[in-house]
Amino acid sequence: MPRGVACIVAAAALLAAVPLPGVTARMPLDEVRAGMTGTGITVFEGTTRERFDVHVLGVLANAVGPRRHLIVARLAGGPLAETGVVQGMSGSPVYVDDRLIGALSYGFGAFSTDAIAGITPIGEMAATDAAAAPLRSVDRLSPAGPPFAPAAMLAHLGGALIERAQPFARRPIDVRADGLPAAEAGRIGALLHPIGTPVGMGGFVPEVRDLWSEALGGAGIVTPVAAPAGVAPQGGAAPRNAPLHPGDAVGAALMRGDLTMAGTGTVTLVDDGRVYAFGHPFYNLGPAQFPMTRARVTTLLPSRAQSTRLASVGEVLGTIDQDRATGIFGTLGPGPALVPVTITLAADDRDLRERFAFEVVDDRVLTPLLTYTGVLNTFFAWTRQVGAGTYRVEGTARLRGRPDVTFGNVFAGDAAAAGAAAAVAAPLTTLAVNRLEPVAFERIDIAITSSAQARTATVERAWIDADRLRAGATVPLRVALRDWEGRTVVETLALPLPPHVTGPVQLLVADAIRAGQRDLAGGSHPRSARTLPQLIRTLNTLRRNDRIYVRLIVPRRGAVVGGEPLPGLPASVLAVLQGDRAAGDVTDLHDVTVGTWEIETDRMVTGSRLLTLIVEAG
Repeated sequence: MPRGVACIVAAAALLAAVPLPGVTARMPLDEVRAGMTGTGITVFEGTTRERFDVHVLGVLANAVGPRRHLIVARLAGGPLAETGVVQGMSGSPVYVDDRLIGALSYGFGAFSTDAIAGITPIGEMAATDAAAAPLRSVDRLSPAGPPFAPAAMLAHLGGALIERAQPFARRPIDVRADGLPAAEAGRIGALLHPIGTPVGMGGFVPEVRDLWSEALGGAGIVTPVAAPAGVAPQGGAAPRNAPLHPGDAVGAALMRGDLTMAGTGTVTLVDDGRVYAFGHPFYNLGPAQFPMTRARVTTLLPSRAQSTRLASVGEVLGTIDQDRATGIFGTLGPGPALVPVTITLAADDRDLRERFAFEVVDDRVLTPLLTYTGVLNTFFAWTRQVGAGTYRVEGTARLRGRPDVTFGNVFAGDAAAAGAAAAVAAPLTTLAVNRLEPVAFERIDIAITSSAQARTATVERAWIDADRLRAGATVPLRVALRDWEGRTVVETLALPLPPHVTGPVQLLVADAIRAGQRDLAGGSHPRSARTLPQLIRTLNTLRRNDRIYVRLIVPRRGAVVGGEPLPGLPASVLAVLQGDRAAGDVTDLHDVTVGTWEIETDRMVTGSRLLTLIVEAG
């Protein structure tokens, strides 16, 4: 027999080591009784499915929500006596009398090797999948004012992402049970929570894994771990295109390429090409678009705190399209389209140029979150983590059927890297979760330039070298900056005064923050946009920290109507708008900007000055 054929036959024999009950035979929850014994199937090593024993203790009613029940059982066999319930076993099918009763999904959690587990009834998993809604909303995530600190930013972006499964019966006396004494049921119901899903993170430095764990893994559903080397299609894994069976390890990929991220668990049921797994949520996103992958178990890590199954992921087998409270569900076949991301990093004071390419899932929350994580990892791995520096970020988000969105900024100082990473997350998040129209990312490209010097400057003074100002004239505006080395640098702008503006005016010379506050008051800000084209236009003109912004302001009434600023309106029009304020989106303007200019510098500028001037007729 040829060697290749022999390998395939041997692998097939391993896959068949555990005969499977008829997967279409299911036991309704009302037939499950305390004292029943059954069999669970999972993978403890490689791709070989193994049995473990299940002893049903009873049923907890309303344990994880209204009409959401859990079957409680004690597990035995294999390594479970030493490990307890293992992270990664989520979804392991449990059979009684050759009928599927549900998916292993809940455990006691940390510091327990007593292998008592909760089983999500298969009827609830199937009903959830059948009733799954096609759309979801993450409007509760506000993109305004994101924090700079990496852990805070991850928590901010993930705040809309995580709707963690929490016990519905929060007090032991609230738990009702069949087959368990009330005191025992209350104790178990209060302690059970979803078995952690190991999320393998390949190419990530430990600091980023720790931040991800701190921000998004606190409730135990998700546990970031270092991704094992190698991928599932190699090293004794299942043959390519082999069918997926209940009890097989399965992956839900989030990123792939130079950076990889995927959660792994276990298949519960394969029914006419439809795959049920986990028995609890991954991220509880509702509708999702995760590549469903084959997985191979590398090893078990026994621990008194929490035992974990490490697995690597391989070929894409289909698409996970639902991430619900009772499990993840998907269809075998082609995988979903992902969003390509490239990050280039260069240093202007040393010989450094690196390029990273990866793909992320297409999701309103995960796309900006994962892109931000990739940028953050680039900073941690390749730039200074302690001390001052300067980072210039330039990015482009290509949208399907819409103009490109370009974004960029400069940050300097001790928190420069965190600010630069946040400068990527903010516009992407604003686009992704906008309430105006859905957007589809085609690709995201980011270029970062670093310097070990903190190139900063402060606006110390602004003045005009002219005795009298006349409308229509061009006058020199001078701005004195004190740079990071204590030197004074004077920037000059030839300021053309509008011919129609006379009388008292104000000249605002400001950094990006103060100019942005002025934009917000004047209706030119992402939060003021009322249409997607308005939002894209505003994002493409966001203020940058390496610019000095000059605004010529006159006292003139106007209004912002539907997100569009309308300065200098006649009194009659203003009266109509104000009278109809309840029916429309109208904000008063008490002064208007009649001229805007900017001075480009090579440093991060802070500070502002406001000049009051009189312009005479020309």
